[in-house]
Amino acid sequence: MTPTTAAAAAPAPSLPTHSPTTPGLDERFTRALVGAAVGDALGGPVEGWTPEQIAERHGGRVTGIVGPWHGEDWRTARPLAPYHKGDGHVTDDTLMTHALIRVYDKVRDHLDAYAVADHLVPDLLAPRWIPELETEAPPLQRIFLAEKWLVARLHYGHVDPREAGAGNIVNCGAAMYMAPVGLVNAGRPEAAYAEALEVAAPHQSSYGREAAGVFAAAVAAACHPGATPETVIDAALALAKDGTRSAIEAVCDVAALHDGFESALVPLRAAVEPFDTVGPDYRSPLLGARRPSRLHAIEELPIALGMLLVGGGDYRRTVLGSVNYGRDCDSIATMSGAIAGALGGEVPADWASAVARASRLDLEAPARALAGVAREVFARDLERRRAHEEAFTALAGER
Repeated sequence: MTPTTAAAAAPAPSLPTHSPTTPGLDERFTRALVGAAVGDALGGPVEGWTPEQIAERHGGRVTGIVGPWHGEDWRTARPLAPYHKGDGHVTDDTLMTHALIRVYDKVRDHLDAYAVADHLVPDLLAPRWIPELETEAPPLQRIFLAEKWLVARLHYGHVDPREAGAGNIVNCGAAMYMAPVGLVNAGRPEAAYAEALEVAAPHQSSYGREAAGVFAAAVAAACHPGATPETVIDAALALAKDGTRSAIEAVCDVAALHDGFESALVPLRAAVEPFDTVGPDYRSPLLGARRPSRLHAIEELPIALGMLLVGGGDYRRTVLGSVNYGRDCDSIATMSGAIAGALGGEVPADWASAVARASRLDLEAPARALAGVAREVFARDLERRRAHEEAFTALAGER
């Protein structure tokens, strides 16, 4: 699959329009962020397993919210203890997404690596309700080592934020929470890509950082009026580099041959496998796993985009395909759910209410806050653009 001319040439910035069948900015933000959280909660309890193991454990494919993999033994069963993964609990993907939104709410402008150091890291040290721990605690106690890296490098190590991501394991850690960057840059995938690369710099390097940029671009492209799964893929391919681009292209070429996730599960894994460093056993990564490379890619983003195509952009079909894929399916479903929601896909109300209730989180409040920030940023961007036009015109001697 190659980018079309229309996608390669980014559309001129314009205010989103909406109609009864085309959601406007506020509704798209809500659907994208609620959709991401719901995808996260559905995928959490089956993360790390194969499609076959998932079907055996649940007597068939997962079709909604399910309980912990180990049932009543989740408090002590390894490798998941002590996290209550399941029953509608969101995971670190959503915790990090909401934390980044709080940064935007403070800065109220585009973010850079220093905003991560100045605001995101302190946020990770402030106690909040953690659904999987069923208690209030600093998010630092829930996030994994690749995310704890932010605190170690920036809070304790005082590393230059623009360089702090170098040396961390390369995974989907930065990409999984970049939907807010795409939404703030709604309709401008190239701007979302550039900002996400900057925001991800303290966290990731190599193809992990690249995936963060491409995911944010995909969310921004999905917000454009008239966007389709195909135009989202085109926008991603127009910006993606190296192994990330090759992986997306390979997976989406295969995805285009399927109209349901059941037949696509094995072919999509086969398509992404040459680019994935983790290997066939998700819980026992290969020796070369998660190391920087221009030839490889994270698995999650290409599969999320592939499931978007397989599901035709429909939220339920897209997310359930992502969940039943297994492996890192909470992050896959977080990404695909955000993109499908940004396209206007309707998140099942019963899923959304159940996840909000179980997680004890208001899933819509972050969307309202971010929409307000996005409007302010858009106004500032217009002012900056006009000032640049005036300066350039004066320099060029044109009237």
